[in-house]
Amino acid sequence: MTESDPAPAVLTERRGSVLLITINRPEVRNAVNGQVAEGMANALDELDADAELTVGIVTGAGGFFCAGMDLGAFAKGERPWFADRGFAGITQRSAKKPLIAAIEGFAVAGGLEIALSCDMIVAATGAKLGIPESKRSLIAAGGALLRMPRRMPYHVVMELALTGDPLPAERFHEFGVVNRIAEKGQAVDVALELAAAIAKNGPLSLIVSKQIVQEQQDWTLENMWEKQGELAGPVMMSQDAKEGAIAFKEKRDPVWQGK
Repeated sequence: MTESDPAPAVLTERRGSVLLITINRPEVRNAVNGQVAEGMANALDELDADAELTVGIVTGAGGFFCAGMDLGAFAKGERPWFADRGFAGITQRSAKKPLIAAIEGFAVAGGLEIALSCDMIVAATGAKLGIPESKRSLIAAGGALLRMPRRMPYHVVMELALTGDPLPAERFHEFGVVNRIAEKGQAVDVALELAAAIAKNGPLSLIVSKQIVQEQQDWTLENMWEKQGELAGPVMMSQDAKEGAIAFKEKRDPVWQGK
């Protein structure tokens, strides 16, 4: 990249087995345009395709997470969706591997929907989260109205959706939507600590555990054990499962092969 070239809308940085994904449009508070959607989708593809990567962290540049859709770009006809991954390249199909959102400042509208597409959320103290779409006669159609009712009390979701006013991250932490509260400016550091605790575990187990937790909502009482067995069986019979048992017996750290 030369000095005249624009900076990428999404940056990726490898931190060991963790891929740090940064929405990089601080001049518009990391608003999502087509370039962000494509960059995010490419970053998730990179995370899932590389066997050396175990966990992803999604964050924003400039001291805030994301202000949602770039309304100026949208008004000009630009669509901030990417193929089957949906809005921002993440909301309809996220990564197969675990994802952590690291929020500073605020995550509102589509920004909150990006965070809700991740599997865990770390937010800095004082950060604001909300879906203000109703203030513009829009709908939070990037997943917030679908995901929040499954994770938060009905009346709280209604207040967020119908007033459009945000709530502090501490309130989302009380509801269990935010996993950890970090000091201001430390959200990525705390997310990296959480990622490190995850990354030391078996990669096959991580992927399939995530898949079971997500898909079981559509299973019936009659087929849930069968469905779980189909997914868990190959992991339980894998070389990594054997290595985990041997390493425990030998009181050493396991060496995972991902097979």
